[in-house]
Amino acid sequence: MVWQVVALVAGMVSIAVAAYLYRWVMSQPNESSAMAKFSRSVQEGAAAYLKRLFQALGALAVVIMLIILFALGWKSALAYIVGSTCSAVAGYFGMHVATRANARVAWAARQGLQKAFPVGFFAGGVMGLSVVGFALIGMTLFYIIFGDPQVILGFSFGASTLALLAKAGGGIYTKTADIGADLVGKVEFNLAEDDPRNPAVVADNVGDNVGDVAGMGADIFDSYVASVVAVMILGASLFAGTAHGESYVLLPLLLSAAGILASLLGMLFVRTGESNNPGRALNTGTIVTAILFALFTLGVVFLLHIDRPWGVFWPTVAGLLAGVVIGFTSDYFTDIDQKPVQNTAAAANTGPAIVILDGFSYGLLSIVPSIVGICVAMVAAWVLAERFGIAGTYGVSIAAVGMLAITGMIVSSDAYGPIVDNAKGCAEAGGEAHETIAVCDRLDAAGNTAKAITKGFAIGAAALTVLALFAAYAETVNLTQLDLRNPGVLVGVFIGGMMPPLFSALTILSVGRNANLMVEEIRRQFREIPGLLEGKAPPDSSLCVDIATRGALKELILPAVLSLTLPIVVGILLGKHALGGFLAGSIVTGIIFAILMANAGGLWDNAKKYIEDGAHGGPGSEAHKAAVVGDTVGDPFKDTAGPSLNTLITVMSLSATIFGPIIASLALFEL
Repeated sequence: MVWQVVALVAGMVSIAVAAYLYRWVMSQPNESSAMAKFSRSVQEGAAAYLKRLFQALGALAVVIMLIILFALGWKSALAYIVGSTCSAVAGYFGMHVATRANARVAWAARQGLQKAFPVGFFAGGVMGLSVVGFALIGMTLFYIIFGDPQVILGFSFGASTLALLAKAGGGIYTKTADIGADLVGKVEFNLAEDDPRNPAVVADNVGDNVGDVAGMGADIFDSYVASVVAVMILGASLFAGTAHGESYVLLPLLLSAAGILASLLGMLFVRTGESNNPGRALNTGTIVTAILFALFTLGVVFLLHIDRPWGVFWPTVAGLLAGVVIGFTSDYFTDIDQKPVQNTAAAANTGPAIVILDGFSYGLLSIVPSIVGICVAMVAAWVLAERFGIAGTYGVSIAAVGMLAITGMIVSSDAYGPIVDNAKGCAEAGGEAHETIAVCDRLDAAGNTAKAITKGFAIGAAALTVLALFAAYAETVNLTQLDLRNPGVLVGVFIGGMMPPLFSALTILSVGRNANLMVEEIRRQFREIPGLLEGKAPPDSSLCVDIATRGALKELILPAVLSLTLPIVVGILLGKHALGGFLAGSIVTGIIFAILMANAGGLWDNAKKYIEDGAHGGPGSEAHKAAVVGDTVGDPFKDTAGPSLNTLITVMSLSATIFGPIIASLALFEL
């Protein structure tokens, strides 16, 4: 019980520090009425979206809870509701502070980068620490009360359901607004980014928050919880009846607590210093956090009296290193200072077709180092665990926990991105001086890099997490092998492999349909509101916000239903072996598509920004127009379909694992 209390206290400390950071951020001044007005518009739009999202989630959650109640009992049903609620509360807190910090960052930017940067980063810290705090408290309480990791699986499934809706819905919302604002504002009327005359600017800024704060937070909350639960299930199964069996179940909770402590200390090192380089400050914080976590892990495995400490320490470190490497691989392919982005920007002189070809090709190329990194981490974790007498499946699973343990720091850096992006919008809307906007630009550049690194990190984390969940599924249904000569397994592999591209197609088509409505509305306002283009009359931003909100939630229905039900249908029709093949196929194509779309989209975005900084003719040039087309194609790649695939494969793996025993007993055919 002592170690459970330690984990519980760590979660509470995380929430307490998040509350302190919230109060500090809210105490920062904002004395510009124009910026405050813009910020309030973003707050109202975000609140309206969250209200509708939570209403939709509530209806879906009640249905799923009733199914779990009759299928698995009240304990799992309760865990499901609490899991979805904890994820929602963490997302709400993060969104609440993010939409209020933007104007405060912009006001602080008047005094320079060193004043503005801490406001943006600590506002992001509220989200990061809320995610890990609520997750660890929820998991630990359920283990203290029920003592059964299978019950906590319901908590994880609840978090996954919300993550699927929040990430996919947020992605559709943000790209509907972003594409509409770019196509009409930039291409047709030659307006700058965040120009207050553009009717879609407020919706675009709201989208940054619902996609990259609430959405990404829910996504990593989902992977964070799923990785811990998978290890707890494997620990309870593989080490049942041994002298140290309980230690292997408790280990992921204690590692999560160590990760919170490392993140809190790492945040103290996030300072721009004399270099005035926010990107370097964020990277320093991440590296320090990783080093501290590795040291704390060593302490945890010995304090728990694990009989084979090195067999869990080295796989944990392997997962941690893989997360950092995969994140910085994404940075190389999307960084404005690297060759892939600059080469693609140069290709814009030829036209949009070559921009798209180059970006897509670099996206394909970026798959190689990321997949190699995941494979190396997986093999290293397996071999190192086996070398010290621990099951390789447990080693791979604990590597996922190692990668995700520093989530507090990772999500803080990620949430910083949309906050400072919104700050630039506030500065533009408030008519701030060029120097203030330039400071916001530097903060935003670091934020874009942080978001790219986090997307890579999230993909790598999802990869190891679903491998851990696959092992948990195999243990749950007693699946000892998958024979590719079995037609049922092959059918499962193909159907599972089909799901990520199908899900991507549905979400990207959703963005296209909604963006078309947004474009027509923006054109209508420029055509019918006298003086709008001249800046003499304000746009009706609320109509654009409403189009994005209604469209995002409407388009979620089909992808959500497919992802939640198809694994169960495959299992009931074809049996547990076919379902195992289904999960394997979805993992492979899901990770590959996620890497491709995240990195290609980020590359197109920064190629456009590279030209906007003055290269190849600058804004308004033919190269710029070609780059905007590439960026428009990349928007739903990197912010809608790509990141949602992490959640998709996790949700399907959890659905198979939680309903596994029932599926096995109801299977019509067992091929």
